[in-house]
Amino acid sequence: MRVQILLIFSFVLIFSTVTAQNPIIQTYFTADPAPMVCNDTVYLYTSHDEDNTVDNFFTMYDWRCYSTTDMVNWTDHGAVASLEKDVAWVNKKNGAWAVQCIERNGKYYLYVPIHGAGISVLVADSPYGPFKEPLGKQLVDSEDLWKDIDPTVFIDDDGQAWMYWGNPSVWYVKLNEDMISYDKSIGKNGIVAVDMVPESFGKSVRKDGTPCTKYVEGPWFYKRNNLYYLIYAANGVPESIGYSTSTSPTGPWKYQGLIMERYPKLSFTNHAGIIDYKGNSYFFYHNEALPNGGGFRRSTCLEQFEYNANGTIPSIIPTEEGIKTSLENLNPYKRTEAETIAWSEGVKTESGSNGVYVTKINNGDYLKIRSVDFAKGAKKFEAIATSVTGGKIEIRVDAKDGALVGVCEITNTGGADVWKTFTTKVNKVKGIHDLYFVFVGNNGELFNFDYWKFSK
Repeated sequence: MRVQILLIFSFVLIFSTVTAQNPIIQTYFTADPAPMVCNDTVYLYTSHDEDNTVDNFFTMYDWRCYSTTDMVNWTDHGAVASLEKDVAWVNKKNGAWAVQCIERNGKYYLYVPIHGAGISVLVADSPYGPFKEPLGKQLVDSEDLWKDIDPTVFIDDDGQAWMYWGNPSVWYVKLNEDMISYDKSIGKNGIVAVDMVPESFGKSVRKDGTPCTKYVEGPWFYKRNNLYYLIYAANGVPESIGYSTSTSPTGPWKYQGLIMERYPKLSFTNHAGIIDYKGNSYFFYHNEALPNGGGFRRSTCLEQFEYNANGTIPSIIPTEEGIKTSLENLNPYKRTEAETIAWSEGVKTESGSNGVYVTKINNGDYLKIRSVDFAKGAKKFEAIATSVTGGKIEIRVDAKDGALVGVCEITNTGGADVWKTFTTKVNKVKGIHDLYFVFVGNNGELFNFDYWKFSK
């Protein structure tokens, strides 16, 4: 019986590793996911929890960007903005909290809160940055800067843009067309405090017995089929995800209930983002499921869902499996960045003269790329890498220990900043497979990996 139990347990561990898709980013701790659909691509902006915390609290210096067109393989574009480099007016390094980006007239506006210092806006000509600050000061600077967190921005069908934010209540401004200023004629110098009543945000009670609503923080504002949605962290700490709806961008809001309740491996905070993309609806959130994860080291996750016929959102259960089906197959005969990843173990990414690349590669680490269409088969593989130590890339399909297609040896390139192309013949594999790059070598870091391509 004990042997049977051990075998079953081992199978569960293997099955979990093979099928896991959540968290969708494994190379960094990422939180507060803010997806943006633009030009047929999903761009995902996140905050970034450092591996090592300071004073056992949120330690967050920059904001990161990832993109996908298939919802299973995510390309890492690195840190697109940081407090130290891109927010000139604030004299602090830590506190880069939940972010959101939105496009208007070919410009990209990144709304960034700085813990205890207000909300700023950065602007770029590309979704990847570089983002620059046009104001040299806060966009929002209210009476209580601590409350000025978690901005969410939406442009309505009539062209009017709105920004909501706040903890423990919610506020909004009516943004001007330039997206870097707002109408000062409404509310208190342009800032409108939303009426926090149970009808709008649900009824709750604080630990001291004081009545309050379920709303806590992390609003996500959007419109679908003429109905406005406000998604938010609810129920205090630990947080659930609730939502309210309205027929107007300014309310009154009607509380609709919880979307995601408390489950194992969720962190004590949660922060949601919702999009429709290629006919599907997706719910982003974060948990603490990665190795060494925790309340201050969180990880972005993703689930697909369907709205109810009346527009309400069903209860969503967090899963390890995440997205089951890729929206499109990856073409291996085009250059693919090594940092385009469905799942990884052990590695990190960094930015350098070649852009973003995969690094911290050790023996036994691997990358997984889902739904790769080899068509009638490949004959050759090439990888661009740099190395002093050297190692090998085992090319496998369908599993980490799946069929071995080929082995590409990476030798000393003459320096850590010298990139070279390495090639190998591969066994002919046809059709659609998950692709695995398993890294093999001696102890220590083996090499850096920039991009790869197969040829017929």
